[in-house]
Amino acid sequence: MDTKQRILDEALTLFSEKGYANVFVGEIADRVGIKAPSLYKHYKNKRAIFDAIIDEMNSRFVEQAKALNINGTDASADSEIYRNMSEDNLLVLGRQLFLYYLHDDYNKRFRKMLTIEQFNNKELADIYTKLYVDDPLSYQSMLLGMVASAGLLHTDNVEIMTLHFYAPIYYLLTICDRDPSREPKALETLDAHIKQFDRIYGRER
Repeated sequence: MDTKQRILDEALTLFSEKGYANVFVGEIADRVGIKAPSLYKHYKNKRAIFDAIIDEMNSRFVEQAKALNINGTDASADSEIYRNMSEDNLLVLGRQLFLYYLHDDYNKRFRKMLTIEQFNNKELADIYTKLYVDDPLSYQSMLLGMVASAGLLHTDNVEIMTLHFYAPIYYLLTICDRDPSREPKALETLDAHIKQFDRIYGRER
């Protein structure tokens, strides 16, 4: 791991342990084993480190999506995949994505930091909402809406249908964040949720 990557890694660990506001650039440099002036050669300030962490998370998700043979951000591309996917394959994909978000080291530590900071920093609270609520709901609403338009899902309210799909998944993620021992049961619940969603909204396979 090069110095630039080590700075991101150590900064994210500190942010997740102490919160973003309580970490100073000098601490990050000490954890990396360099002096603060050397750190500034790579990142101009703490916010630049924070932004680079988000970029790294996005890059990691793109690679994960490719590995799962989905786009992950382009709902029109993924709607065709979803329309033609068997329920068994959908269950596998659902688990893989859930486990990625639960166990990916960057996501896990970043989510912990945002959980700590959400009541102290409005900007970080907004980032939490964007990353884990607004963006997933926007993508899934477009995805499910296109599938519904093709007649493969049946609803008169795509927004509510999307909430029905995503809200339990987000709930299970936060439960496992707080209590990792509940992961096996959460995965069973996730499978049951996806099956029930298919039956409620009548996806034809």
